[in-house]
Amino acid sequence: MKTTLLFFLFLVVALAGNFNQDFDITWGDGRAKILKNGQLMTLSLDKASGSGFRSKNQYLFGKIDLKIKLVPGNSAGTVTTYYLSSIGSSHDEIDFEFLGNLSGDPYILHTNVFTQGKGDREQQFYLWFDPTKDFHTYSILWNPRNIIFSVDGTPIRQFKNMESSGIPYPKSQPMWIYSSLWNADDWATRGGLVKTDWTKAPFIAPYTNFNAQACVWSSTSTSSSCNSTTQNSWLSENLDITDQSRIKWVQNNYMIYNYCNDIKRFPQGFPRECSLN
Repeated sequence: MKTTLLFFLFLVVALAGNFNQDFDITWGDGRAKILKNGQLMTLSLDKASGSGFRSKNQYLFGKIDLKIKLVPGNSAGTVTTYYLSSIGSSHDEIDFEFLGNLSGDPYILHTNVFTQGKGDREQQFYLWFDPTKDFHTYSILWNPRNIIFSVDGTPIRQFKNMESSGIPYPKSQPMWIYSSLWNADDWATRGGLVKTDWTKAPFIAPYTNFNAQACVWSSTSTSSSCNSTTQNSWLSENLDITDQSRIKWVQNNYMIYNYCNDIKRFPQGFPRECSLN
């Protein structure tokens, strides 16, 4: 494996996103659209199908920002996703999922981290604003030290590199950026009790302002330029004192589920990272 890795190059790029240049529409039979000369992407869901897109590049570490305006009104049963993922049974994955709800009820922001094919690290939050009224920035910072989920620059979750304690960390599998809008009314809203109201279709979610400071995975050279420099300070970024205070504020006031507190789910004891993270 180490020999194989020598044939790949990491190019540090800063992308001020154009959806035509940076993404491919991967499914939806015309329901996904790139508009305004690549500055806007819309995903659409109706009873026949949802839609989705994927980045042209794979990345190994990055600071990814994407602005999304979620489906308004009665969005029950719908799920809007934005995540990083590799492929295969031992894949790594970093998830934002937005679970729709009845009009007037809040969206649930669902987060998860998979390492070597194992997830089950869910944390869920309400948001402190209406995410359907305007665009808001959802960010994933992924570097060798930690993964930080942020909303409008406010960190909401951190997953640290705890390999020294025997806990796998995503660091060797390059990932694509994915997004989709799809029907999940068998589980998404109140455990599947509330179904999608198809009279409200099509459901539409617009995206804009994709930005990436990231290491692009390529097979064109044998050297690496993805080093921790002043320009690439995100490669070693961590939570400072202000960030730690903000993440506590979010988790104390808006977290509604934490796998590390779910005694019924883990009667034999919580996952080891729960006592370390």
